[in-house]
Amino acid sequence: MAKPLTKARVRVAIAIAVIVDALQIGMQATGPFQILLDWPLDLLTAALMIGLVGFHWAFLPTFLAEAVPWLDVVPTWTLAVVFATRGRGEEAIEAPKDVTPPKLG
Repeated sequence: MAKPLTKARVRVAIAIAVIVDALQIGMQATGPFQILLDWPLDLLTAALMIGLVGFHWAFLPTFLAEAVPWLDVVPTWTLAVVFATRGRGEEAIEAPKDVTPPKLG
């Protein structure tokens, strides 16, 4: 069974996605050597996102879009994580427990 998705895991996933997208935009200046840096980063990011958020169909087109030259300037990982986690950060919050004290005597 998958672990419940907490707000903290959503925040970590979004932070990682923003950092990776920023790195990929910066790597555009490396020219043809970008692919040597870009593919391992995308593989690692995909594994981290699936580990943090769980599998979501939004990650598949994102991973494929990252293979297209100059499409790295679009923050695809960030968009995919936001789409995959929208409204799901509340899953781990349990219903409040009854806090009435027990009756004595």
